[in-house]
Amino acid sequence: MQLLRKLLGSLFSNRHNETFLSVVDDVEDFFAKILSLIMVGVVLFSIIDLVIVLSKELVSPFSGDFSTSLLKIFGLFLNILIALEITQNITSYLSDHIIQIEMVIITSLIAVARKIIILDFAKISDTELLALAAAILALSVCYWLVRRTNAKHPRH
Repeated sequence: MQLLRKLLGSLFSNRHNETFLSVVDDVEDFFAKILSLIMVGVVLFSIIDLVIVLSKELVSPFSGDFSTSLLKIFGLFLNILIALEITQNITSYLSDHIIQIEMVIITSLIAVARKIIILDFAKISDTELLALAAAILALSVCYWLVRRTNAKHPRH
């Protein structure tokens, strides 16, 4: 509440913009920390879900439908990996106050890879497949451009 009061006070004051920007920075940090805690919770619950699914698969009698179970397990693993990458993006923002576009693109590529791995080709239309291919191409080109730019102009 004090942070909100400080933000509103600096918004309507005639002082320099630095005070307002400092308060906005504090608000961004606060919400980034909240998001980090939420993502840690998501990762923990995802790991618990994975352990439960794996336990059920290991103790259940073999039914001959292992590929469906395997795809579900891979999907859960990749969900955890995506959640960890998102958490890394947030904590990186907290430490540097910079959104690292390369990390965001990598997270997106992992999400697309997850979609491809668990994709049921019998249920997907040609249009959806083309859209997925376009997303992969766009993300790949973006990643290549960002890596190329970062190699030419290192931050530090």
